[in-house]
Amino acid sequence: MNIGEAAKASGVSAKMIRYYEEIGLIPPAARSGAGYRQYSDQDVHMLRFIRRARDLGFAVEGIRELLGLWRDQSRHSADVKQLAMAHVTDLRRKIAELEDMAATLETLARACHGNDRPDCPILSELEAPADMPAD
Repeated sequence: MNIGEAAKASGVSAKMIRYYEEIGLIPPAARSGAGYRQYSDQDVHMLRFIRRARDLGFAVEGIRELLGLWRDQSRHSADVKQLAMAHVTDLRRKIAELEDMAATLETLARACHGNDRPDCPILSELEAPADMPAD
């Protein structure tokens, strides 16, 4: 199948397929006599695997590790679990950071009168040096 068909079958855009090939995440596609990329069902299966890993928030390097483990029939499931749990820890850290950001913005929004006056604690906080909170 061509790249458009592979993109549709896998849920990965043609642009991302080319990018994954460029960075070596997937092997170079076979080429037709006219030079067009050709993908097999196995290639589409790998692209679906990548899409699912991306949906779970894995970065490219994490996906590269997962692909290596997926291909390695002598792998230990403990290695896969360790990688997954490290990702869970990272996700929980990011969630906490996002919760902190949301709480800060809510506090600032509550302090803002939201009227016709120009003074605004939200803007004052944003303009303050990072190491010095605004009053």
